[in-house]
Amino acid sequence: MSDIFPKISTDEQIRALAIDAILFNHYGGPFNFFSTKDPLSQMVSALLSHRTKNAVSGKAYRQLREAFPTWEAVIEAPEKEVEETIRAVTFPEVKAPRIQQALAKVRDLNDGELSLDFIKDWSVEKARKWLEEIPGIGVKTSAAILNFSKLRMRALVVDTHHLRVAQRLGVIPAKCSLDKGARLLESYLPAEWDGQRVYDSHQGFMRHGQKICHWRHPNCKDCSVKEHCDYFGKNS
Repeated sequence: MSDIFPKISTDEQIRALAIDAILFNHYGGPFNFFSTKDPLSQMVSALLSHRTKNAVSGKAYRQLREAFPTWEAVIEAPEKEVEETIRAVTFPEVKAPRIQQALAKVRDLNDGELSLDFIKDWSVEKARKWLEEIPGIGVKTSAAILNFSKLRMRALVVDTHHLRVAQRLGVIPAKCSLDKGARLLESYLPAEWDGQRVYDSHQGFMRHGQKICHWRHPNCKDCSVKEHCDYFGKNS
């Protein structure tokens, strides 16, 4: 474990997994995967979704697929055309070139082939390291490519809701960044968990952040894990 973290005890890991089990049951796990995309398509979808609501980024993704018959066509298209096609997402002027560059980088690193299917035989660690060398792809996006796509690999996606819940509970440091928090939370996961159970963990924490553990006014009185929560203990 990196020295940037305070020492995390086994007790905290056990507590994190106990909370995970409560959230899994409370929100009705196991959860159905929302996507059946191939990993390259999931990469584009994930890049579109940054700081954008799912309904908006989903519509932009469909418009992109309708406007350009292949991902090769997206690479070769004028940047302004791609930008206009995804106009509804936040920062389309940033995301259009980023998507084109990411697709081109995959092609360059994969002997001219536009596919990420080959990473299915790699370890999660190797696949994430390779993906994160592509500009615009960080910890959250690499995990989404591996877990949300049809690969269903055991990479943990941690969004801002998930992070906030974990910080308030005290299972990761309160000042932990999203990237550092995601790495730490993933390190807690039992080795025997498959991609489905890892996805369930993400869904439980994320749903709790959306429905109960709000950013401004957390609804602590209705919280199913408040007895395990540092924030509740300090503010009750």
